[in-house]
Amino acid sequence: MTAAPGRRSSTFTRLLRHGFTDASAAERLLDSPELAPLRDDPVLLEALGGTADPDLALLGLVRLLEAQQSPGARRELLDTLIAAKPLRDRLLGVLGASTALADHLARHPDDWQALVMYEAYDLHPGVEEFEAGLAEATDPVSLRVAYRRCLLSIAARDVCGTTGLAESAAELADLATATLRAALGIAEAAAPEDAALCRLAVIAMGKCGGHELNYVSDVDVIFVGEATEGTDETKALRAATRLASHMMRICSETTVEGSIWPVDANLRPEGRNGPLVRTLSSHLAYYQRWAKTWEFQALLKARPVAGDLDLGAEYVAAVQPLVWKAAERENFVPDVQKMRRRVVENIPVAEVDRQLKLGPGGLRDVEFAVQLLQLVHGRADTSLRSGTTLDALKALAAGGYVGRADAAQLDEAYRFLRSMEHRIQLFRLRRTHLVPEDEAELRRIGRSLGLRTDPVADLHREWRRHAGVVRRLHEKLFYRPLLDAVAQLATGEARLSTEAARERMVALGYADPASALRHLEALASGVTRKAAIQRTLLPVLLGWFADSADPDAGLLNFRKVSDALGKTPWYLRLLRDEGAAAQNLARVLSAGRLAPDLLMRAPEAVALLGDGDGGGLEPRPRAHLEQEIYAAVKRADGAAQAVTAARGVRRRELFRTAAADIVGSYGTEEQPAEADQGALVDRVGGAVSDLTAATLAGTLRAVVRDGWGDDLPTRFAVIGMGRFGGHELGYGSDADVLFVHEPRDGVDEREASQAANKVVSEMRRLLQIPSADPPLLIDADLRPEGKSGPLVRTLTSYAAYYRRWALTWESHALLRAEPVAGDEGLGRRFIELIDPLRYPADGLADEAVREIRRLKARMESERLPRGADPKLHAKLGPGGLSDVEWTVQLMQLRHGSAEPGLRTTRTREALAAARAAGLITDEDAATLDEAWVLATRVRNAVMLVRGRAGDTFPTEPRELAAVGRYLGYGPGHAGDMLDAYRRTARRARGVVEELFYGIAER
Repeated sequence: MTAAPGRRSSTFTRLLRHGFTDASAAERLLDSPELAPLRDDPVLLEALGGTADPDLALLGLVRLLEAQQSPGARRELLDTLIAAKPLRDRLLGVLGASTALADHLARHPDDWQALVMYEAYDLHPGVEEFEAGLAEATDPVSLRVAYRRCLLSIAARDVCGTTGLAESAAELADLATATLRAALGIAEAAAPEDAALCRLAVIAMGKCGGHELNYVSDVDVIFVGEATEGTDETKALRAATRLASHMMRICSETTVEGSIWPVDANLRPEGRNGPLVRTLSSHLAYYQRWAKTWEFQALLKARPVAGDLDLGAEYVAAVQPLVWKAAERENFVPDVQKMRRRVVENIPVAEVDRQLKLGPGGLRDVEFAVQLLQLVHGRADTSLRSGTTLDALKALAAGGYVGRADAAQLDEAYRFLRSMEHRIQLFRLRRTHLVPEDEAELRRIGRSLGLRTDPVADLHREWRRHAGVVRRLHEKLFYRPLLDAVAQLATGEARLSTEAARERMVALGYADPASALRHLEALASGVTRKAAIQRTLLPVLLGWFADSADPDAGLLNFRKVSDALGKTPWYLRLLRDEGAAAQNLARVLSAGRLAPDLLMRAPEAVALLGDGDGGGLEPRPRAHLEQEIYAAVKRADGAAQAVTAARGVRRRELFRTAAADIVGSYGTEEQPAEADQGALVDRVGGAVSDLTAATLAGTLRAVVRDGWGDDLPTRFAVIGMGRFGGHELGYGSDADVLFVHEPRDGVDEREASQAANKVVSEMRRLLQIPSADPPLLIDADLRPEGKSGPLVRTLTSYAAYYRRWALTWESHALLRAEPVAGDEGLGRRFIELIDPLRYPADGLADEAVREIRRLKARMESERLPRGADPKLHAKLGPGGLSDVEWTVQLMQLRHGSAEPGLRTTRTREALAAARAAGLITDEDAATLDEAWVLATRVRNAVMLVRGRAGDTFPTEPRELAAVGRYLGYGPGHAGDMLDAYRRTARRARGVVEELFYGIAER
């Protein structure tokens, strides 16, 4: 069969046309002696071209022919192959889809005859037929051979399209049932004395129990044992455990014929730590007292399959009432919230996008959504109590619990994804849920699913399309029927009853379902375009609200914002069209009181949450803020109007900062939560401090302009102190400041002083006038002589005071001093004046160090609020802000003159400089930094959640849970959060006692 030089043979061309990728190798195989009689038979080439992988099918056929025991057997196979189309399609279909089954046929060359039958009863075998197929197996090896022979027939019907996905999965589950029975029979035959002592029931769980098994999957089981009459229970359970263990080994262990599949009993009470076999009463005692919600979810699929079927039926009858009461459990809602989050953390990053089961839009999303709806509504509707995902989805749609169109799309997507999974596993009969990367494997999978034009590209497109459907619908599945129930638009569609809608809202975390449903009705009812867009948005938004600690508040706040902005053309368009806006809004509205309160005062700030031209959530530089505020001051008619404008800018920017903080702390579907907690703290502190400085600068300019025109008779500067000077302001912080002035040339000092005092008085008044904008409180108590001293001093007066009267605590307070507004030159001169005080050339005298320690100890004992738990007080408690800051500041006072890096007003910068200078070890510095960041985050969280400042964790459960969510703790983990805070603070306190209180001098 040599072709003319430079020309391909006609066979070569035909092979390519029939889908072969290695036509040269195929030609050589066709030339083999075994295939000589069919060398040019068009029927064979046509049949091979119809397989998933013609090259693989041809190679498998040659191997099978080579393995035949005699020329007569080989001739019988070839004659039947050409004469019987059903056999041809089945055999070649399997050989083109599975190297593992081709290997089996090569080892057992007579098993091809299992595919010859084509009677009607052969199309859909059940447990009885499979038991007959396994009947002659007497040991693990023969059981494997018989199992593969049965599997061969299932795969043949599957790849030829004789059975669909659901039927194939059911047949695989029935074969597993027959195999478990056979394995248990072998185990009992090996230990008849054990079999006589006990009754043992095998309960299938998971996909086997649900009658929807994969080709290669762990077969999940639970064992129930009872003593036979007259037998001691302890002895009976030991015997049952030996039988169960032996049965598991028979299925799981690798022999010369490989293994069947692992039998996994880890869904039993207490998992792998619990006894393998329990009595029925022991099972019930555990489920009634200790079981978690996920365990009842798993029991949805429980089905007796082997052993004592009467005992198995008793078990299922006993646990089913508990399953359908799971939604009434106290912790059902937080358990559901935890389960609803995709578990992708344990998937290697490189595999997430290839995961058919656990990845976004994967099989787990569909299965979990269906099971959750069954738990919620199956209490009252017994038609939903199916262990099979597709049957349950169909029942949910029929009952109105899921929209029919959504159910149809999910059904199609689930069937496609499961079919992909089957084809991937069938190839090597290995347990995997990863889509391969090899192009040849992708081509085979695509062709096996009927994608013949461009198999690889078409497979990727269809896979992504179906995964996208699942990702889009799996959240809406819970919420769209709620909207249908309240909007009542489509006629003829089954709807949730009011009670069913209420049950679903409760199950998803809504504490006041009646109010929530009223909000939905107000938002989604009607035939307007606005209502139609809301019906598109709300299913997803409700899911995001349910992920928060207070879904009710999120929905209520969304209704308020929508009522305020519903008539504006851009609002709903922003939420619909800009991917980040809707989720950012949902997070912000349900995370606490502060951000929604700021937003309600000017709802148009919603635009900041989008991706486009609204400004985004990045904090604006101080120069830009000042420029905007100065422009508003210039346009304003009088100081009052100017400061109102400045306060409006401050409110908007506070909202921007709070929203960015919430989104960064919670994360979104596209962007995970910020891992660097210190970066979040620095961002908030810097943004709020810059905003406060810009507001003061604008207010100062407005007051001067209104009272004196362009020139105040004295130079005037505002010096930030405390957290303000340290760029560490929180949402609820006052602005600690000092005021300094310097009369201009030729101006009487009395006149200058009166003008400066009037400026201060007017600034404080205008910034505290009750209005829709939050007040900015100015605190000048750190000035010389405290509350008894004048509010404003000249630079000369400050110099005289500090030279003669300055106390240690005042030098300490000046460590945070930084000019924030007013005359820059005067501000610089003030800093030059105080630098020798706060960074003394010779460091601190021992008496000054003792004085600082005494002040700190007195503050700890006197200022901690009565009744507060010191260990949880973020400011004054052990290891809190005060501990860390005073420790760092003591190092600054002692070493600031010699170490330029310590001359900063910022705590974390000073701590880093102290570490670099060798004043503190890396470990101790990290401990103090972690504690300071956490304490600051706690204070920020309390303000965000409660809308008012606080230094300790809230006691109200929902508020405490909301603080936990902000700090990265999921539902039900508030106790873990408090324990983690105590540990962090305790470690920091140990460092403070060493470095600050001098237990070990440095």
